[in-house]
Amino acid sequence: MFKKIILLIGIVLCTFQYSYSQGSPDYTGGLKVKLNEDGSKYFRVISWAQFWAQYNDDVPDDVSKTNLSIRRARILLYSQINKDFLILTHFGLNSLNANNQSPTGLGESSQLFFHGVWVQYSLGANHAIGGGLHYWNGISRLNNQSTLNMMTLDNNRQSWATIGLSDQFARHIGIYAKGSFGKFQYQVAVNESLTNNLQEATDPVANGPAVYAGRRLLGSKDAGKNFAGYFEYNFMDKESNFLPYKVGTYLGGKKVFNVGAGFFYHPDGSVRANADGTLEGENVAIFAVDAFYDAPIGDNGSAITAYATYQNNDYGENFTLGQTYETGSMLYGHVGYVIPNADKKIKFQPYALLKTRSIDAIDDNATSFGIGANAYISGHNSKLTLEYQNTKYGDNDAQGLLTLQAMIYL
Repeated sequence: MFKKIILLIGIVLCTFQYSYSQGSPDYTGGLKVKLNEDGSKYFRVISWAQFWAQYNDDVPDDVSKTNLSIRRARILLYSQINKDFLILTHFGLNSLNANNQSPTGLGESSQLFFHGVWVQYSLGANHAIGGGLHYWNGISRLNNQSTLNMMTLDNNRQSWATIGLSDQFARHIGIYAKGSFGKFQYQVAVNESLTNNLQEATDPVANGPAVYAGRRLLGSKDAGKNFAGYFEYNFMDKESNFLPYKVGTYLGGKKVFNVGAGFFYHPDGSVRANADGTLEGENVAIFAVDAFYDAPIGDNGSAITAYATYQNNDYGENFTLGQTYETGSMLYGHVGYVIPNADKKIKFQPYALLKTRSIDAIDDNATSFGIGANAYISGHNSKLTLEYQNTKYGDNDAQGLLTLQAMIYL
């Protein structure tokens, strides 16, 4: 095992040894092009890539235990002609690997698509409305997580609770409003729900579990819209809500303590079939409460990051899909510590995570724990992450997965 870990580290370091970038964990980096002298008219470009090397010992004999992939490759561009208008465009690809690559780069499952395209209009200094394919989500901080500055290797998967069910990769087409009243921040949205989702080929069976197919089977009039919101109070430093992407860790660069609550509601989003085959809609309702703390410890460069959330998921009676989306509840938390280091440029941050879920469909639980460490070469702009995560689902044997990530963003 130790030799394999060293091999993975070597692969990644060789791949990225000539890469370097500047920046901070907040959204003040990127390439900013001023269109006038005072910079009030501008456009900004942010680009990032995450490369994964994974080791999984629990695979069939003819399957490699070590795999390489591009977890994310993205470009985000936003611009303001003046303070009253903003347009944002975000495109890229996810999880590109040997099994979903196309010989000509035209494969539907692995190539570029728009992650977000929206326009926004300011309503004074602290409020705005907008519309498009947007990321102003409800539920929790993790459902609005930025993929640039996560503390853990990746986001908690069950927190992105609607991906491919009601939305396109965590983005809905809809309208939103966002803003703040002092240290209280809010975001709410009314969205269209996806028709051809992950269950487009699944129909409900008599007296069987719910299927997320409300818009497809019941029509857009009764099941076409969903509603979402997230609200939080900033007890210490106020975080920016200029963009929807929540920071995973500030590495002690801010002193933040936020408490939040959010929801997602899709009337008749799921469908069940009665004994006689009659279809009935079931409301999808998800809500969560969470808390986030990030602060320096003393003046020696150390810092702590902690997050905890409770989430209740009701996708309909006994709903389950791929051990990811399931009616039940979840407790999740993680904590990380930045180790004091005389070299202020390089930072090391070990962390741990724990998750437990109750699952109605199997009348049992799923538990996960993980340990990992980040090596920040230039803040979040250049970092390496090594994480081991172990998951046990119901009566199944526990499975472990070791992942090494190299990330660069400019």
